[in-house]
Amino acid sequence: MCGSGAVHAQVVTVGIDLSTTGPAASIGLSSQKAIQMWPKKLGGWGVKYIVLDDASDPGQAVRNIHRFLSEDKVDVIVGPNVTSAALAVLDPVATAGTPMITLVGSASVVEPQAGSRTWVFKMAQNDGAMADVMTRYMSSHGVKTVGFIGFADGYGDSWFKEFSKFAELRKIKIVDAERFNRTDTSVTGQVLKVMSTHPDAVLVAGAGTPSVLPQLELKQRGYQGPIYQTHGIATPEFLKLGGKDVEGTLFPTQPVVVAKSLPADHPVKKVASTFVSQYETTFGAGSVTQFAGDAAGVWPLLNNAVGRAAKITSPGTGAFRAALRNELEQTHELVVPNGIVNMSPQDHVGLDQRASVMGEVKDGRFVYLSN
Repeated sequence: MCGSGAVHAQVVTVGIDLSTTGPAASIGLSSQKAIQMWPKKLGGWGVKYIVLDDASDPGQAVRNIHRFLSEDKVDVIVGPNVTSAALAVLDPVATAGTPMITLVGSASVVEPQAGSRTWVFKMAQNDGAMADVMTRYMSSHGVKTVGFIGFADGYGDSWFKEFSKFAELRKIKIVDAERFNRTDTSVTGQVLKVMSTHPDAVLVAGAGTPSVLPQLELKQRGYQGPIYQTHGIATPEFLKLGGKDVEGTLFPTQPVVVAKSLPADHPVKKVASTFVSQYETTFGAGSVTQFAGDAAGVWPLLNNAVGRAAKITSPGTGAFRAALRNELEQTHELVVPNGIVNMSPQDHVGLDQRASVMGEVKDGRFVYLSN
């Protein structure tokens, strides 16, 4: 290893911020389970994982990140898994010159690649790519009008923006747009407004268990059209809470969620299926989620980049953190459970169409949906 003669850390230190309590807990807990499966080395080095809960609160996420940066002197941060929290920590991460690999869906944390965002990477497929595959499916199945019910936060904002763009491209009209909070206990008003416009389909733009509420209300009010959700629903808790009322739900997703029913020739099927088998052996049948798949992909991404960065300088230094950021950008054709990663200075996600498929809730399971 290169160095100036100073004593450097003999381990790579990874700070991990997750929402394991609060409204986004179903997302954070599944990520945490995948992280528990990570090997105890990175790029041939020993590794120290420090996991903190932000309670689904952006303010707590900021405090956690400041602790990672100032006290723990981490080499890299993983998380947060809530968009608003990830946006809130962009500046401190960049100021400290520490790379961060987020677990959120919104492209807003990495686009445009300028300023503080140049220190941020993202494992999940962009909302835009998901909206693309969803609207293509809608268009080919006769959907001309859509009612939108989305979270009143960064996740909902991103989805409305991206869905609107691709809906316009495919001549699908949004006839009403309503919002709700993750902590709401009633969405009757929003659902009645959407239903009054008689849309061909309804899109609920939420994530985790809170996204069940509008769908239950739609069913109870007698809505008969197809109901679409986003890739954020793919958790066992969504299926358990929704029961028969979420049967037939259509949603875009990444390969790991529907790995067992993917076509044999899908380029990610082998890696995704292997991870699903290992995860479900540990945590039970039907327990895998997209969020677990995203978190699982962080380890090979880091393992790949840490090995190269450590040839330049040792972990525990500012020079190493800068080198690691640069090496993450050079990731090429890396197969992870949720896609194939090709990053660049312009693209800190690196996922293409191989990371986006359509799924359906069928017989209480998430399954691949062919066109």
